[in-house]
Amino acid sequence: QVQLVESGGGLVQAGGSLRLSCAASGRTSSDYAMGWFRQAPGKEREFVAAISRSGGTTNYVDSVKGRFTISRDNAKKTVYLQMDSLKPEDTAVYYCASTLYPFNNYVAPSRSREYGYWGQGTQVTVSS
Repeated sequence: QVQLVESGGGLVQAGGSLRLSCAASGRTSSDYAMGWFRQAPGKEREFVAAISRSGGTTNYVDSVKGRFTISRDNAKKTVYLQMDSLKPEDTAVYYCASTLYPFNNYVAPSRSREYGYWGQGTQVTVSS
């Protein structure tokens, strides 16, 4: 049983920072790419960032490039999303996800259909 638990969300002013964490259990997490997605009220879930199984490849949606950084610590089975220079439009529920199948070390998928396991989400609210 794969379990993903996010933490670190909260309320922050525009220009501030937050770091989200996602703790994985239930299988060897280092065999799988990991991603972060978000869903704002009234909008579809969108891809934010992904990282390959080794951490050597990362992938970001254009709107967060240069502001967000995804990383992972395989020894701790944890993935992080460092969010800097936050904007009100970053307000959403953020979800951690793990791919359903292993990929090679160079793949960091952006399509949600590649992910088979999801966390419960953590709310991020950025005030103007």
